[in-house]
Amino acid sequence: MSLFRDASLGDGQLLRTIGIKILLLIPVLIIVSFGTFVLVDLVPGDPAQQVLGPNSTADEYERIRLELGLDTPLLERYWDWGTKVVVHGDLGKNLINPRVDVSDTLQRSFPINLELAFASIGVSLLLAVPAAMASAYFAGRRLDRSLSVTAFGMISVPPFLSGLILILIFALSLGWLPDSQWTRLTNNGSWTDLNLVENIKSLVLPVLTISINEIAVFLRLLRGDLIGTLQEDFVLAAKAKGMPTRHLMLREAMRPSSFSLITLAGVSVGRVIGGTVIVERIFSIPGVGKQVVEAATKSDYPIVQGGVLVLAIFYVAINMGIDILYGFLDPRIRRGR
Repeated sequence: MSLFRDASLGDGQLLRTIGIKILLLIPVLIIVSFGTFVLVDLVPGDPAQQVLGPNSTADEYERIRLELGLDTPLLERYWDWGTKVVVHGDLGKNLINPRVDVSDTLQRSFPINLELAFASIGVSLLLAVPAAMASAYFAGRRLDRSLSVTAFGMISVPPFLSGLILILIFALSLGWLPDSQWTRLTNNGSWTDLNLVENIKSLVLPVLTISINEIAVFLRLLRGDLIGTLQEDFVLAAKAKGMPTRHLMLREAMRPSSFSLITLAGVSVGRVIGGTVIVERIFSIPGVGKQVVEAATKSDYPIVQGGVLVLAIFYVAINMGIDILYGFLDPRIRRGR
């Protein structure tokens, strides 16, 4: 409550920022959705032919084109699709399996991406933050050099390679974890029937695959910011007064050094949600990325359009959340200073 009370007492800078972000969400989503619509239309392949198969007649082909609206101009098709999305929340139907709505397909896939993204970024922060604090405090010493070399090595490993290595070691050689068997957290969406243990097992290798790069990036970024903050006068004064190291790092240095990390972590969540296609393919995870790629190869454009739109909404929402979080951490933002 204090956040919004302070905003109203001042010039309302934070509330105006939130309002502007919400307004900017509309043109961003229009641009993203229309761009996707155009690109899908330019991709080789005939959706009508994909629906009918190779043995269709000319009459059947024309009938399907009429049903799909492929005989109308692009702008008219986009307007009809956008109107259905805004008014009814209808993303259309799966072309290959018309009985299944695109919303139902994404509703089953998107929670997997959320789970994967938040688990990966959470693990990355949990490991990177204390490592960065130790590296910054002992800058130039053996521990710092060891962590810096390790981070450089981790950031150099591509996800497809680290994923295959982890599968080879922990799944095929040791047999501790499944290699490509994804278990959902809930059965049929029921939170009273959980597959917690099996779900965690299927999460471990994909999360580690993603986290290897993220840990290195977070560590290097936070280390640099902390080293700069530790040279500030207020930190040096606290250190001269005999403040314990733990309090010095957590109370004095960490907060002003965390803004870049917060931004990067938020952006990374959005990027992981929409950019884990390789990881999804390696571990056979039925996420949004895998669904969109498979739909694109089959000219099933409603899934592509719906998937990109959902990912764009979430990505913009995360950035808005980062701005709000800044208001909590830095009073100057919510006071407009």
